[in-house]
Amino acid sequence: MISYEIFLENLARVRAQIADACRAAGRPADEVRLLPVTKNHPETAPLYAHRAGILSIGENRVQEASAKKEKVGPLAPPLHWELIGHLQSNKAKAALATFERIQSVDSVELAQRLNRIRADIGPGTFPILLEVNTGEDPNKFGLTTQNTEAAFETILATCPALQIDGLMTVAPLDGGRPVAARAFAALRTLRDALRARTALPLPELSMGMSGDLEEAIREGSTMVRVGTALFGIRT
Repeated sequence: MISYEIFLENLARVRAQIADACRAAGRPADEVRLLPVTKNHPETAPLYAHRAGILSIGENRVQEASAKKEKVGPLAPPLHWELIGHLQSNKAKAALATFERIQSVDSVELAQRLNRIRADIGPGTFPILLEVNTGEDPNKFGLTTQNTEAAFETILATCPALQIDGLMTVAPLDGGRPVAARAFAALRTLRDALRARTALPLPELSMGMSGDLEEAIREGSTMVRVGTALFGIRT
């Protein structure tokens, strides 16, 4: 694991990259949040983020996040854990117990299972994002662009214990930046259509990583997910 000093140097570079991308897109820099991704890094990684004043981190796996969260322990102010990786339905209960938000809800069935479990816990709602495969990558999870509106309406009607904060996507690995930009633009267009149709704010567009965050920010991203550029090569 890198030292905290090197992490701070990396963080400064990533923040400068985000600021430059916002400037080029004509957007205020504070419209885009950085979500450090600590997958395959020890508990030192979320502690580095917290020490630097970043209070939300992303993890890809339920079991890894749960173990890491236990090692980190309670912090003040508290750290907000977000699931950004694929969630199997049999891990829904553990995910609700581990994370403060799930970004990777990729089916009506998963949403309904999360809703049932959350409703059994008691009053209140649990925040989610709907993952959409706008790049039509067969290797990626997510709702299709074509079925997202119908799925959205079904989830709204049948999942009162969930709160949809917005949408998330992962750009295709192949095709480079132009393909990524098209996937991001499609997600923004879809979010805008859902917002107009439902009058819900849907403020979050989680899209963009180290290699394509400029394109994501240009297309309206509100959150970029960055791991290796902050914490080094994963082991």
